[in-house]
Amino acid sequence: MYSEEHKQYLKKIKKNRFLIHFTQIIIIVLLVVLWQLAANMGWINTFIYSSPKAVLKAIVSLYNDGSLFHHIGVTFYEVFVGFVLGILIGVLVATLLWRFNFLAKVLDPYLTVLNSLPKVSLGPIIIIIAGAGTSSIILMALFISVIITIMEVHHAFKNTDYNKIRLLQSFKATKTGIFFKLILPSNFNAIISTFKINISLTFIGVIMGEFLVSKAGVGYLIMYGSHVFNLTLVIAGIIILAVMASIMYYLILLIEKRLLR
Repeated sequence: MYSEEHKQYLKKIKKNRFLIHFTQIIIIVLLVVLWQLAANMGWINTFIYSSPKAVLKAIVSLYNDGSLFHHIGVTFYEVFVGFVLGILIGVLVATLLWRFNFLAKVLDPYLTVLNSLPKVSLGPIIIIIAGAGTSSIILMALFISVIITIMEVHHAFKNTDYNKIRLLQSFKATKTGIFFKLILPSNFNAIISTFKINISLTFIGVIMGEFLVSKAGVGYLIMYGSHVFNLTLVIAGIIILAVMASIMYYLILLIEKRLLR
């Protein structure tokens, strides 16, 4: 049984969490109301900035013609595949770099240069290699996310408490044993944090790819809207993208809580 003080402490935490979420919702509602009010009063140019009502109508129109979930599904598929591949390849390569220190030192400047390189400049090369389709979009997302995943996870592995490593070595533990018994478990939080970064980078890569070659997807909607000067469709696409990114982010948080338990 919890003590009365501990119960009060838990209630305080729940109340604080509720106030944070409530404030976040209020801020969004106020921004939407202010945006609509500014459009109604003529304070903003609705051709450029649109309005919440017009954006909602655009989303409903996409739903009615059956294209809304098709575009969302295409983007979600590309993000999911790019995210999973980026995590698997990134953690695997980071593990190899931790295991082979010579390889890590050799590849370090190359990883740094690749990470600082504007990835959109490689778009034409990626399209030529993978073709103008879904493969090139996923490859673009993978190229953007995997480098930072490798660097962040390897940095976490490399900075594991050396005294603990020496302790395991004193008991004749192998490199593989040290990795699975110490390195991987002690850096679980760092890996999850990298997942959070990875999902945002994957979205960036997918949308960049859809801007270049796609015929469907949320990025395609945004690009099409800009081409026909339908800025309401552009804003609707951005809002849809923000909702998708938020859902993916909170799914990762949910997975993190489950695994930590």
